[in-house]
Amino acid sequence: MSSSSPFIKFFTFAIPFVSTLGLGILASPKSAWAAGITLDLGNSTTQQTGTSLQILLLMTVLSMAPAILMMMTSFTRIIIVLSFVRNALGTQQLPPNQVMVGLALFLTFFVMAPTWNQINTTAVQPYMNNQISQTEALAKAEVPLRDFMFRQTREKDLELFVGLAKMERPKTYKEVPTYVLIPAFVISELKTAFQMGFAIFIPFIVIDMIVSSTLMSIGMMMLPPMMISLPFKLLLFVLVDGWHLVVQSLVTSFK
Repeated sequence: MSSSSPFIKFFTFAIPFVSTLGLGILASPKSAWAAGITLDLGNSTTQQTGTSLQILLLMTVLSMAPAILMMMTSFTRIIIVLSFVRNALGTQQLPPNQVMVGLALFLTFFVMAPTWNQINTTAVQPYMNNQISQTEALAKAEVPLRDFMFRQTREKDLELFVGLAKMERPKTYKEVPTYVLIPAFVISELKTAFQMGFAIFIPFIVIDMIVSSTLMSIGMMMLPPMMISLPFKLLLFVLVDGWHLVVQSLVTSFK
């Protein structure tokens, strides 16, 4: 795989970006986490203590990096829909959790590749080349990711958290703080994932109902319907190329 692959680029600059973004959210004057925190350290040790605090915040954000990556990307919707598929089939632990999470991660890399590439071009590479400061890099890096989240966030969910934050109604998206956008994006993703999961369940529920009715009509009530319906659900899923349809629906749902 060449170095220009989106997957390699993701691992190259995703973690530095997430760390920078997390620091920006935590340290932002508009952030709820930073509210009410005042430090008076004296002039003689200001620079040394400031560096120590930056390192402390960086280590804290790095420990939160997996959660940040999952909550601020397409991962949440993808993993929930894939879980619905497994539950609808009734195959218990097949595919295994490791396979499900791995597929969800690589689909996330695929969906987020254009956003990561834009962040890399406009923010990460200039910052690594010392062309812009950390603050400028953060401001430039937030733009593509916020655009992605705004496209997937419902207005109703955004209004909910704007109201809970007790802030004035923003006139433009630029006025919406990131700490308000993130939870609105997450609950929008949850709703979309459950809507897709409901659509996935319908054909398999029909099969279960037909099998259960047939077994009751011929008096075989002691035979578990799941044992009979499972092969038919697997056959239907294979015949319609179910994984192809599910992945196609997931990827196109972010367009």
